[in-house]
Amino acid sequence: MANRCTYIPRIMLPRKGIDLSAWAVIACDQYTSQPDYWAETDRIVGDAPSTLRLTLPEVYLEDADVAARTARIHQTMRQYLDNGMLETLPAGMILTERWSGGAHPRRGLVLAVDLETYDYQPGSASLVRPTEKTVVERIPPRLKVRQGASIELPHIMLLIDDPDRAIIEPLFAQTGSLEKVYDTDLMQGGGHITGWFLPAGAATEAVEAGFDKLSDRAVFNRKYGCTDAQALLPFAVGDGNHSMATAKAYWEEVKQGLSAAEQADHPARFVLAEVVNIHDESILIEPVHRVLFGVEPDELLDGLTDFYQSAGCKAYLADAPVENAHCYPLLAPGKAGVLVVEAPKWAIPVATLQTGLDAYLAQHPSVKIDYIHGEDVTRSLAAQPGNVGLLLPDIAKNDLFRGVVFDGVLPRKTFSMGEAHEKRYYMEAKAIVR
Repeated sequence: MANRCTYIPRIMLPRKGIDLSAWAVIACDQYTSQPDYWAETDRIVGDAPSTLRLTLPEVYLEDADVAARTARIHQTMRQYLDNGMLETLPAGMILTERWSGGAHPRRGLVLAVDLETYDYQPGSASLVRPTEKTVVERIPPRLKVRQGASIELPHIMLLIDDPDRAIIEPLFAQTGSLEKVYDTDLMQGGGHITGWFLPAGAATEAVEAGFDKLSDRAVFNRKYGCTDAQALLPFAVGDGNHSMATAKAYWEEVKQGLSAAEQADHPARFVLAEVVNIHDESILIEPVHRVLFGVEPDELLDGLTDFYQSAGCKAYLADAPVENAHCYPLLAPGKAGVLVVEAPKWAIPVATLQTGLDAYLAQHPSVKIDYIHGEDVTRSLAAQPGNVGLLLPDIAKNDLFRGVVFDGVLPRKTFSMGEAHEKRYYMEAKAIVR
């Protein structure tokens, strides 16, 4: 099908008998300011086979020995392949369930995504798009690790908007008849993960048919209240976007030397990812509030109201929220109320607020901003002289997709989706060379 983004891969897993609790290591872009975490991970792993030896934790990206580390990674990949440390499964997907301390497990499906359907450039209309802006400066150091690599390990999470829970969730009724391919505790507070192999066949065809419906134009327009002018968005990158952008950059390099026939099924064209329904009960979408430092409340309000009015909106401070407007409780010493923006031109409240704040900050470089998790902390900071807090409303899960559909990539720090220890651990692998 022309709109199909997914691909059924041949996934690699450690051979039986390998200690999976040492094998699985958290995504390399976590704990980037905590070298002690990675030192402890190294101690736990010791000489055991581990994805720690196949990835470059970003805490070390600026170190002088990064080139030597990268060379060791490539060498270890070849060793693991040569000595049978990794075994290749038949074509299929992996159904995965991860408990990480919450009331519900995260349930997902590991498969491959066609990088030809993904574009991280601003204004992209591709079927797979980032939720937040891609910082292109972050790609080159990651690209050096991928160049020369023979396999990849995924920590990408793709989101689908399936409120009826019709695609992934029904598969868990079948786990009793599926082969369990991993079942292990995860180190350093990562919880527990279980995986079942879903062989290519009727079940995977049903999954892909479900994905196809996400790209049905009539269904899509009804879901988001849009027209054909808005690009379809069946998949949004929820986590690991810079890893996916790096895979895309690498594929663009590789494909230059290939014929059309060779490009069609080259392993570097496809990247492993875990697909998760945004309506999964484990996904808690929490607002990230804003606090400004070194600012007078009235001056900020004047700047914001001028900006919104110049954009064709009506903005003012009110005593209470106003219906059908974007509203933000404002907190400051001696000042309180609700910033109201009527007739907003942005689809979701966070886009409205952040666009106004960006414009204000550009004109007031001495004013600083921070992004705060938790209303209590925001209120505490906003009570201090010279500070102003703005509270964001709760985010409806399908508003994330609506925001990307109508506004493009979401503003930075739009939402929080899990803490560091809940991020994906490396487990599966896939070849990226022939």
